[in-house]
Amino acid sequence: MSVRVLLTIALLITVVSCSSLGRDRDEFASMSTEEQFYRTANQQLNASNFSGAVRTYQALESRFPFGQYAAQAQLELIYAHYRASNVEGARAAADRFIRLHPDHESIDYAYYMKGVATFSENTGFMSRFLPTDPSKRDISRARDAFNEFSLLMTLYPDSDYTADARARMVFLRNNLAAYEIHVADYYLERRAYIAALNRGRYVVENFQGSPVVADAVAIMVECYLRLGLNDLADTSLALLRDNYPDHATLDNNGEFIVRNHVTNPSLLYTVTFGLLGSNEDNTPLAPTSRPQRSIAPEAAPERGRSLLNILTLGRYGRDATTAPMPGEPPPGSPNPI
Repeated sequence: MSVRVLLTIALLITVVSCSSLGRDRDEFASMSTEEQFYRTANQQLNASNFSGAVRTYQALESRFPFGQYAAQAQLELIYAHYRASNVEGARAAADRFIRLHPDHESIDYAYYMKGVATFSENTGFMSRFLPTDPSKRDISRARDAFNEFSLLMTLYPDSDYTADARARMVFLRNNLAAYEIHVADYYLERRAYIAALNRGRYVVENFQGSPVVADAVAIMVECYLRLGLNDLADTSLALLRDNYPDHATLDNNGEFIVRNHVTNPSLLYTVTFGLLGSNEDNTPLAPTSRPQRSIAPEAAPERGRSLLNILTLGRYGRDATTAPMPGEPPPGSPNPI
């Protein structure tokens, strides 16, 4: 690359930088006092010019960091970032306000907006236009939002934002429980019964009151059946019958309906993204009852090895596992006279 080309590129960069700086100067050229910046930012916010409001609030703070409007501008900057669809900026602004003004009278609003920004980030852009199930997506942000609202309710139980935070927490809690059920179904269809059981039990223990608790109990019943733990399966089934008698896994007689398919998508199902074909295989998952043993292991008699078996290294004679020949007395019985 020649020197002329390098000089041309450097000149273009300088011109662009200067023009951008000039625009910034022109944008705030008519404002000289802190009050003018604050009023302009408020007018932009009320006119739904959220990006402009963000720039003006940031300019106010940089020029008057200790002014009388600085704290209020930082608080309103959180909302401006949020309305400009910059949820990360809203979270960062809320964190900064909480750190700089821990005793501010409106600090509960900062905690609330931090949770709302995280809540909105969890819903995503596409969910505004497409009917998506949030419980089937990544729920890390849902957990974060739940924790943020929980912190607000713990620190400021009498806040004006507590009622809305509680309603959002109920929604998030139900989504978290539904996510656990989706994961449990995934494990169950792939015969990972212990993993599915742990997910179902976690929902029952931690999400009481959620609409999917009945599904969690049903998963526990099926997993216990698959594992041959019939006593625990009966206990869970009694719980399901008593509390959710109309659940889909119970027939008209209250008997449990065991699923009989596994996930095994066909090629047509895969290439059409689930629109055609099937992802079910009618192969039974596993036995649903523990096989009965005629003799308990501890009651099984021990057999000794004969001398011929020992001398021939097990090729001949009777070893410990050889069944007695017809008419031969069982080991340990007295020899007939």
